[in-house]
Amino acid sequence: MTEKRGADKLRLGIPKGSLQDATVALFKRAGWNIYADGRSYFPSIDDAEIECMLIRAQEMARYVDHGVLDAGLTGIDWVVESGLELTSITTLTYAKQSRRKVRWVLAVPESSGFEKAEDLEGKIIATELVEVSKRYFAQKGVNVKVEFSWGATEVKPPMLADAIVEVTETGSSLKANHLRIIDTVMESETHLIAGRGALASAWKRRKLDQIATMLRGAIDAQSQVGLMLNVKRSGLASVLAVLPALNSPTISELSDSEWVAVNTIVDESTARDVIPRLKAAGGAGIVEYPLNKVVL
Repeated sequence: MTEKRGADKLRLGIPKGSLQDATVALFKRAGWNIYADGRSYFPSIDDAEIECMLIRAQEMARYVDHGVLDAGLTGIDWVVESGLELTSITTLTYAKQSRRKVRWVLAVPESSGFEKAEDLEGKIIATELVEVSKRYFAQKGVNVKVEFSWGATEVKPPMLADAIVEVTETGSSLKANHLRIIDTVMESETHLIAGRGALASAWKRRKLDQIATMLRGAIDAQSQVGLMLNVKRSGLASVLAVLPALNSPTISELSDSEWVAVNTIVDESTARDVIPRLKAAGGAGIVEYPLNKVVL
C-alpha cells in the first residue's frame, strides 16, 4: 500500500553558485526541468513531489542535517568540512567545467622555494576548506596558521598568505596566478546526501532512490554512445570480436534471414576506433547515436 503523503514534498537542495548550471542541466537529462529565474531561491520543478531550494554547496550539509532540507547535492568536500555524518545516496561525478573529480590542492608561488608541506612550518595558509586543511597539516606534524578565505584565494600569495589550499578542475587558474601545486589535500565529487528524517520516510526514500537512479543514469550516459549495425550471419563472429560491449550485444533477426542487426553500447572515446574496425569486419549501415541515460 502506498504511504499517505498528503501535501508533504521532498525538500531538495540545489547547489547555488558554480555547480548550479551543471546541476540543472543534469536534472534535465535525467527527466526533470528546473526553472530558476535568477531572483528566487525557490526554483520550480515539473514534479509535484519535489520542492527545490537553492543553497550554497558549503552550507548544504548543515541544512540537511538540521532537517530544513530532506536531501541535497553538494561536494563531499563540504560534507567532510562540516564534520557531520550524513548518508550519501549516490555519487555523481560532475563539476562546473568537466565530468571528473575536482582536487583541493596545496599551492605556493612559482618563485618560492617551497617544495612540500613540511617546508611551510610556521607559515600562513589561506583557504575556504579550513578544517580539512588543519587536519591535513596536523597529520603531517606541520604547524601552520590556517586562515579562512572569503574568495579570490589565488591572488593572496605571497603578500597575504604564504600558500593556499584551493579547489581546481584543470589547474589553469592557479597557473594564471603564478602558483605551483605541491600536493593534493583531497579529491571531491558531488554527492546526493540525505538526512535521517527523509530516510525514515518510506516514500521519501523511494523518491530519493528514483532521483539517484535517473541522475546516475544520465551521468553514465554522458561518456557512452549506442551503436547499431547490420551484418551477415557469416560475419557475425568477426563483428562481435571487435565490440567492447557494456553487456552482451543485442542480436536481432532481419527480414533477410542472411543478415542480423547488432545493437550495443561503447565508450564514446573508443567509437572512432571501433567503427572503422566494424566496417572492415563486415558491418554495414553503422549508426552511432547519443544516449540520454544508462541504468545498470
